Amino acid sequence: MALSTTTFPQLLQTAGYETGIFGKWHLGDEDAYQPYNRGFSETFIHGAGGIGQSYPGSCADFPPNRIAEKMYFDNVILHNDTIVKTNGFCTDVFFQAALGWIKKQHESKNPYFAYITLNAPHDPYVAPEKYTRRFSQAGWDKLTQGRYGMIENIDDNFGLLMSKLTEWNAWDNTLVIFMTDNGQARRSGTLNGQKIPIFTAGFNTGKGSTYEGGTHVPAFWYWKNKLNSGIDIPALTAHIDMYKTFCELAGVKIPDNIQEIDGRTLVPLLQDPKAKWEDRQLFFHQGRWEKGADPNDSKFAPFAVRTTRWRFVKNTELYDISKDPHETTNVFDQHPEVVAKLRKAYDRWWEETLPFMVNENVPYAPKQPQTVRYEKQLKTRGIPVWTPPKL
Repeated sequence: MALSTTTFPQLLQTAGYETGIFGKWHLGDEDAYQPYNRGFSETFIHGAGGIGQSYPGSCADFPPNRIAEKMYFDNVILHNDTIVKTNGFCTDVFFQAALGWIKKQHESKNPYFAYITLNAPHDPYVAPEKYTRRFSQAGWDKLTQGRYGMIENIDDNFGLLMSKLTEWNAWDNTLVIFMTDNGQARRSGTLNGQKIPIFTAGFNTGKGSTYEGGTHVPAFWYWKNKLNSGIDIPALTAHIDMYKTFCELAGVKIPDNIQEIDGRTLVPLLQDPKAKWEDRQLFFHQGRWEKGADPNDSKFAPFAVRTTRWRFVKNTELYDISKDPHETTNVFDQHPEVVAKLRKAYDRWWEETLPFMVNENVPYAPKQPQTVRYEKQLKTRGIPVWTPPKL
């Protein structure tokens, strides 16, 4: 994330908020890009984009986490300015750290923003044996056992979060949001030797796809005595709406001299799920191509334009989401006027966005930053064992 970007945690801090991140960052491993330099007063993260990941350049986790049998268990974690050794399954550790910090903020009567960003469920699909046991006994393959075990473990930890907020009498002014970043990662599993489709809510695709299955994800909001329960808001919203929403809820004015902020505030919808909500266009693109290649050759690589009613995909497909949410019938030929309008919008988006996507000539770091950090600390002061907070 560009160093010129002002994050909303930075703005929340100006309003007196404590801000904490627990889990995945994936917005730069060099020190200048670390969360503690981007608006977080508490940092508890692994490196790279996933525990154990390592790529050429700067994106790599700490060396001990790259050992296959250690992935997701007993990891080393960056806790503010110190790498620490943890014990246990990573999701349990992230929640333990987050809950301890939340308890401290509540007891200190500090307004706070806690960002709990989990790896799970994600490959290598491993979980504690007590969570995989029943799926193993049922006859599921190893990967599905791990995936389902990860999900049940998240469910237990999220339940712990909710129960602790009740125990600490913290519901008077606490908003909890549960959401995810992309669709289903696996399409099938093996049950007693037979290939079985995995639940995908009816979508035909999942993670990495520019169809609905890749990008249409849940967002559950709970704010006791402030938001009514059991309400579905069908308005077309996106992650880019969080910035303005959080700032408005916190009473923070967004300065005029920072980068332009995409998105809208969701506050009107939170106040009235039937509030007027103008239609919009959301754009999706898999922005990857070989170094030295002409980016324009990948312009129509998997992409989509989404409006409240329509989804335009790959320049050859159009779906009426209002009638066909699972994209079973391509109506491209029946609605040329819609195709022309969305294609024009996409062309404009591509021209405006491409300059921000082309950075292939940025030189690689001579050595992975988190490797350098780990080796230096190991040599000078060792890697201390993290002491979990008492809840």
